[in-house]
This record gives sequence, C-alpha cells and structure tokens, in this order.
Amino acid sequence: MTKKFIYLFLFAGSAVGGYVPSLWGESVFSMSSIFWSCIGGLFGIYVGFKLGERSG
Repeated sequence: MTKKFIYLFLFAGSAVGGYVPSLWGESVFSMSSIFWSCIGGLFGIYVGFKLGERSG
C-alpha cells in the first residue's frame, strides 16, 4: 500500500510544484517550473511514505 501512496503523492506534488511558477507569471515550461516540480515531487514522496507507514 505504501507504493500507491508514494506514486500518488509524487504525481500530485510534481503537478502542483510545476504549476507554482505560473502564479508569478512564469511559463509552465520554464526552468523554475522544472525546479519546483522536482521539489514538489520530493515532498510528495516524503508525504506518501509517511502516510503509507501509518496505514500499515
């Protein structure tokens, strides 16, 4: 079950992180979008792992 949480939150974190630069007018295809997508993905992996541990 942990893998499902990790994949789900990896996808969600990457999507949200990639969208963040558009809030200040950057393109979704900019370098800052790639950077924030990576940060969001790492955060998503962390959250998914922690939730997977709790669910047993």
